[in-house]
Amino acid sequence: MAGIRGIVFAVLLPCVLPAAAQSARDLVRKAVQVELVASDNDHSHWLYFEIDRQPAKTVRQWVAETASASLKRVVERNGQPLSESQQRQEMSAFINDPHAQDRQRKSGQHDDDQAAELTKMLPDAFIWTRDGEQGNRIRLHFKPNPQFHPPDLESRVFAAMEGEMVIDRDQHRIMTLKGHLIHDVKIGYGLLGDLEAGGTFDVERRELSPKVWQITETHVHIQGHALIFKTISEQEDDVKTHFQQLTASTSLQQAQNDLLHQNPNPLGDRASEQR
Repeated sequence: MAGIRGIVFAVLLPCVLPAAAQSARDLVRKAVQVELVASDNDHSHWLYFEIDRQPAKTVRQWVAETASASLKRVVERNGQPLSESQQRQEMSAFINDPHAQDRQRKSGQHDDDQAAELTKMLPDAFIWTRDGEQGNRIRLHFKPNPQFHPPDLESRVFAAMEGEMVIDRDQHRIMTLKGHLIHDVKIGYGLLGDLEAGGTFDVERRELSPKVWQITETHVHIQGHALIFKTISEQEDDVKTHFQQLTASTSLQQAQNDLLHQNPNPLGDRASEQR
């Protein structure tokens, strides 16, 4: 995020105007600036439990983030529990495979870069209006800005959304972002992709420690196909719980030990997992 550090001081200064006197777009622009700076300066590592449901694969797993890679202890795959020996074998295989770790890092960096670019577009890609306040939450509505010209194919899909954002008033952090496609999106006249109107996304975030926010839920349900994007046309529900902070010096071997000490079924009854 080149150039962000240069504006850290200005971004973290208290707002001159109270939130009530700011335009909706100004609130979004402020939140985007704060998010980009926070992301650039967040070096925290977390251990958490994750349930990731996709059409072809559903996993229940513990994940430990380290400086070199994220280690996963899969406790159940597609409804089938894994024995402890299987869990150990998969983790050990990853620890001893530097190429798999490198692929994971590159994939994660690509996702982070794309998320940052889309976040930067928020103030200009949409028309923003206030939609109410409750306590420390400011709710904003957004719809596509006809004057915005998406620079790439990913942003074409992004800019065809309408929905709402909730911002934390004091910290200027994005708490939730929900939207739905208001019209079909055809890529390459429909030859490369055709995403249907009505598809939805929902991203939930919360503060895990002072001023450290993380995505805890992601729900994407977009119908259609996009041959050149694996990350756009998909059905996925990803929920993360039971966060524990790890030290920056935690190694993959230490992470494996930490993961093996976790309850393989921390949520108990499966009924409690349903959204």
